[in-house]
Formats: sequence, structure tokens, C-alpha cells
Amino acid sequence: MKKLLSSLTLAACAVAATLPSFAVADNPIRGNIRVVIGSDSTGGDTYQAASLIANAMSERMKTNVRVDAVGASQAFRFLDRVSNGSTIMFFHDQSYLGNLYGIRGYEDIFEKYTIGQTITINPGDAFVVPKNSPYNNIQELIDAAGQGERIRVAIQPGGVSEIGYTALKNAVKLLYPGQEGNVVAVNTGSQADKNQQLFDRQADIIHGSIQANEQYTRLPEDDQRAMRFLWLTAKNETLSQADPAGFGGTSRDELLQFVEPINVVPMTADNNFTFDKEFFFLYNKDTDPKVLAYYDQVLTDIFAEGKVQEEMKKAFFIPNFRPASEAQEYLSAKKDAYRAIIEAIKE
Repeated sequence: MKKLLSSLTLAACAVAATLPSFAVADNPIRGNIRVVIGSDSTGGDTYQAASLIANAMSERMKTNVRVDAVGASQAFRFLDRVSNGSTIMFFHDQSYLGNLYGIRGYEDIFEKYTIGQTITINPGDAFVVPKNSPYNNIQELIDAAGQGERIRVAIQPGGVSEIGYTALKNAVKLLYPGQEGNVVAVNTGSQADKNQQLFDRQADIIHGSIQANEQYTRLPEDDQRAMRFLWLTAKNETLSQADPAGFGGTSRDELLQFVEPINVVPMTADNNFTFDKEFFFLYNKDTDPKVLAYYDQVLTDIFAEGKVQEEMKKAFFIPNFRPASEAQEYLSAKKDAYRAIIEAIKE
């Protein structure tokens, strides 16, 4: 019997060693944490950014934090059902831009949910043209539209694609009133779909990213897939924080040639348009403030340690942590600023 009990004890210890260590003493959440993201791709920047912070959270919280790529509609539905903090959402600016553009399935996140912490920025938001395009910079493209040329822009409606397209259209309206209709959207889907539009010359310029399109910029000009960057929407001070090596075969200094003040898209008579694609958490509206405060503390500790920032920069993300209360105020102001651009082009 003693041998049997000893064997059972050893077996139990072995099983316990393979199980995740769940809640620590001050953790108000019992069990695993599920992070649902507003993308259904495990190869995109949303999943990559979510995984970076989820891994850090798992280590800090001593629990299993799992990222699920379920897409925006499903992510909001899952968030609606769980208020104890065990299911949280991770997404970017499309979560409110979709509502501003009137896209079905996007409600006002500032009313329906609790906005959580900002985590990181992808400074790679880009617009690219064929390598043999007649436009050498974004100003030449704006001028061409203003002088009557039809500019076809391939985008995915309702998000970071469309806000850049709206900015281009608004710039033509500002500089060449009445000619903004020459900038037309080619509505499509994934990045692969937008790339194909460019390959087939069904679009003159497409929305892309440094991460997705830089490889094509290194192809020879006679390759039909060859591209070059024309405009990056990120702020100069954001991109300047990236690793000097840049991404792929393109250095940070080379990428800085595509942002302000060298490459600008006017927004008003006094200001230029910029857009940082920012990732943040969302919580169920009924989440206990103690749970939100706990997540605040966990993430504050993670960023104070500094390890996650290094991992982000290796993946060409810019660390951008704000606790929930600061993030709520900041993102609300950001939403209002871009609302003004969207409404201006509708007038």
C-alpha cells in the first residue's frame, strides 16, 4: 500500500508539473485567459502583436493566455458574453473606424465596451505603386488627380486602408477643389487581393504594409510584381523609434523618406495627415474595475521590465503602453480627429 501511495504521489506530481500554473494570489481571474483578436489570420500583424503581449502576460500572471484569431464580428460577440475578464479582445483602430464608416457589425466601442490599454504601434502602414509607376512621390499622385487623371486605390473598406484613401481624396479636395472624384476606391479584401490588383494593373496604388510588401520592392523593375513605396502614413517620430536596420532589405533611414516632412499629405491648410496604427485591449462593459486595475498593473509591470519592448522592436513594432484610463482619453480624441476627416470628404 505504501508503495502504491508513493507511486500515486509521484504520478500526481508529474501531472501537476505538466499543467499550467493558474491564478496567483492577487489575480481576480480564475482559470485561463482568452484573447480574441479582430482578425481571422494567424499570419497578420494583429496576431503577431497579440502573441507578443500574451506571452509576456502568461509569464507574469502565471496562467495560460491563449490568442484566438476569430475575426472582428466573432471577437465582439465573444466579448459581449464574458464580463469576468477571462475573455478580452485585442484589436487596432479599425475597431472604431469601422463604425465611423458605417460598416455593418461595428458599433461604437466607446459606448458598448470598456477601452483598455494601448500596447504597440505598427509603423508599417503603407501605400505602394508598381515599380515603373509614373508617380515618384505622393505629391505627384495628388497633382495628377487634381489635373484630371483617374487614380484607382485598392483598399479594404472600413478601416486603416480606407482612412488613408480618405486622406488622399481629402488632399485633392483641399488643393484642387472639385477634382477629388478622380480618386476612386477599388474595394477588395485581403492583402493578397490588393497585391493582385496591382499585379494585374487594375489599381494604380494599393494599401499595404512594410511587412507585407517590402519583399516586392526588391524585385527588378521588369518583374510584374515589382513595387515601391510611395507613402507611409506613420508619424516621423514613430518610425524614428524603429531599429536602424529597418525591415528586410530596407533600412530605417530609407523608410523615413516616405513620411513627413519629405512626403506629405495635407489634411488642412495648416496640418498634414498622419496615422499610427495602434493596438489595444477592449473589455466587456460590465467588467469589474478590480479586474481592469489588475490588468493595468500586470501590463505596467511587464513594460517596466523592458523585455517585451525588445521583442516588439525585433518584429518591427513600436512599444506604446498606456494604462486604461489614459488610453480611453487618448483613443477617444484620436477617433474624433479622424471623424473630422471622414466627414469633411462627405460634404
